[in-house]
Amino acid sequence: MPAAAQTPLLGTRLEQIVAELEPLVEQALIEGQIPSATIALVEGDAVLWTGAFGYSNLWARTPAVPSTVYLIGSTFKTMSAAALLQLRDAGLFTLDDPVRTYLDPLTIAGEDLKSPVTFRHLLTHTSGLPVAFDGYPVWGDTAPPALEAYLTTALAVEAPPLTRIEYSNLAFALVGYLIEKQSRMPYREYMQTRIFSALDMTSTAFSPTPEMLERLAIPYEIDEVSRRLVPATPLKASVWPAGIVYGTVTDQAHWLIANLNDGVYKGRHIVSKATLDEMMTRQYEAFKGPVADLWGSDEAGYGLAWWTDTRGEDTYFAHSGSVPGYTAFLQGNRDHRIGIAILTNGHRAHVPLIRLADEAMGLLIKHPPAPIEAPDTP
Repeated sequence: MPAAAQTPLLGTRLEQIVAELEPLVEQALIEGQIPSATIALVEGDAVLWTGAFGYSNLWARTPAVPSTVYLIGSTFKTMSAAALLQLRDAGLFTLDDPVRTYLDPLTIAGEDLKSPVTFRHLLTHTSGLPVAFDGYPVWGDTAPPALEAYLTTALAVEAPPLTRIEYSNLAFALVGYLIEKQSRMPYREYMQTRIFSALDMTSTAFSPTPEMLERLAIPYEIDEVSRRLVPATPLKASVWPAGIVYGTVTDQAHWLIANLNDGVYKGRHIVSKATLDEMMTRQYEAFKGPVADLWGSDEAGYGLAWWTDTRGEDTYFAHSGSVPGYTAFLQGNRDHRIGIAILTNGHRAHVPLIRLADEAMGLLIKHPPAPIEAPDTP
């Protein structure tokens, strides 16, 4: 049975949406062999509903709750991109500036100075930098090097910019470094101050606090031989600014709210409407089509970090997150101002989550509900 957030009496329209949504969630968990999921529905500037399904710890049979903590993965890239664009909007650089101008003492090995890597290339996975990950067990004897030390040896292009789409965690590790250089503030501190705190994301962190650890979902993957769920090894990564971040579904919903309200959350301007429009506009005609062959129509593609698509007259945006043992997904419709956030401790569960998000948003459009805020409490 799903565990729902404690809220006031729900309106009948929202009750109908939830009643239709719950079996769809259960089916997605079965199809994706997902142990647990937490879900938030958003409309306008409010969280309509949060719910939780399955077990965050299969061995202990611990039910997931809306305040369960998961690794949010690459959904975080969209937040990091917004942070970088805050600095662009402050006049510190332009999107088409060569990145190398701002890297001293780092250099990009193999870069053709006549075809330089730009900020826009980094945010659209067209830089020619490789995927990269370089994972380390959380409780292993080794640990990722400091970010600048890692980039000193790892920063090298495999192809000229705009050759192809190459999803690059290394590019977003570099985004973190650039934020630190341009803001003259430690990257973690900048993200905490300008994004997490500004959005009341009180349970989002690069390293879980002790209180968050108490609510942390165990990561699971599918054993290749038995096809059964087994615990995955919790990992750190050298490219940690690309998505080694933990959070709750309510915090993810707060991020969606800012993106559904022209960059504003509770009166706080995270980014301008013009900047948000850029983030959700496909940047390159040459690379249009379903993102990763998984999401969107033939008109889809990368905006600035966000995936973006036009369906009829509506603008959709989305992003997934995937680290061994966790899969996350965010999706919004700017025109109807609705969105869904999903966090799971399932492995590579993109397909059922994308389908579930589309089904949920179809229900929201069909049955427009009245908003109810759900608390994010243990």
